[in-house]
Amino acid sequence: MDEGVFDMANGNGSSEGPAGSVAALASTAASVVAETPSSAVSTYIKLLLLGLIICISLVGNLVVSLLVLRDRALHKAPYYFLLDLCLADTIRSAICFPFVLVSVKNGSAWTYSVLSCKVVAFMAVLFCFHAAFMLFCISVTRYMAIAHHRFYSKRMTFWTCVAVVCMVWTLSVAMAFPPVFDVGTYKFIREEDQCIFEHRYFKANDTLGFMLMLAVLILATHVVYMKLLLFEYKHRKMKPVQMVPAISQNWTFHGPGATGQAAANWIAGFGRGPMPPTLLGIRQSLHNQNRRLLGMEEFKAEKQLGRMFYVITLLFLVLWSPYIVACYWRVFVKACTIPHRYLSTTVWMSFAQAGVNPVVCFFLNKDLKKGLFPTSQPAAGLNLICHQSLIESCKQRPT
Repeated sequence: MDEGVFDMANGNGSSEGPAGSVAALASTAASVVAETPSSAVSTYIKLLLLGLIICISLVGNLVVSLLVLRDRALHKAPYYFLLDLCLADTIRSAICFPFVLVSVKNGSAWTYSVLSCKVVAFMAVLFCFHAAFMLFCISVTRYMAIAHHRFYSKRMTFWTCVAVVCMVWTLSVAMAFPPVFDVGTYKFIREEDQCIFEHRYFKANDTLGFMLMLAVLILATHVVYMKLLLFEYKHRKMKPVQMVPAISQNWTFHGPGATGQAAANWIAGFGRGPMPPTLLGIRQSLHNQNRRLLGMEEFKAEKQLGRMFYVITLLFLVLWSPYIVACYWRVFVKACTIPHRYLSTTVWMSFAQAGVNPVVCFFLNKDLKKGLFPTSQPAAGLNLICHQSLIESCKQRPT
């Protein structure tokens, strides 16, 4: 019996009696004590990082949501989708992350029921697929806003955005709900400190289909953005406006290039006859203002929105791809062992994705930045008041 204990402690198969057994057990206990401070430090680091992620996510996403709801100028399609993303990240940070905090605090252990673990895992997978589906739909609408602006401005109404959001949530629920009924799919993974998919070898588990769907969504989203980039590159050189000279007939200046000169000459009395047809052309141009063509300012605004959403999509890829690689590693490699430090890092990177969207929005969106720091409006109002007072003083000055 002493020999067996000795073998378990040392693992070398040699025996030196009870003294050797005691020495081996003492060395094992010393190693455990030596590892305890490092595990405590890693626990504190995890708690600190996850608490910081929760605070940034809740505050940032709620501020962006309030700005979008308050400003009527932001009540349009891109910001409706951004509002949906921010609210989803807010719910994820408020519901899913506190359970991770409790499990880390309890030494990577789940202290609740099996049903609650399945519910938390369902919500975690739901929000992951929701972000992927929504980013794909946003990429399609960004392409339509640039390449097919007339159709986009006519069809992308509030109710169309509501339909897109409902479709995204329906697809996300369809992807996350079936594993609830499968035995052993949603479990508490001790190495990840969360309830999530239990990724095993693909012959013994069915999570491969979900991971393939997520990878296809991310790839398709970037393909759409690449297509948009190629479209902008192809149309970057616009043809210059060719000025058509006006045709003068008795100082009337008929033709496309006449602009307002015909009206001025006709009023001055240089021309005889009826009203020049140039003025009719001006009236017709006012009548055609309902045609939704993509002007230079609109093009710049849509391009800035596309850049912001692409950065959000790229950060989603960067923060989730290491964890996706680890999942594929466990699915395709039989009896694999992933380093614990790498797996913990990838899990916390996926958690950080919930807090990066508001940071990107405030850096790359001028409208949200103006709503957050409204410093220019009082200055403009003060300048207007000074300008009006100067006009009044000039009127009262005797000539």
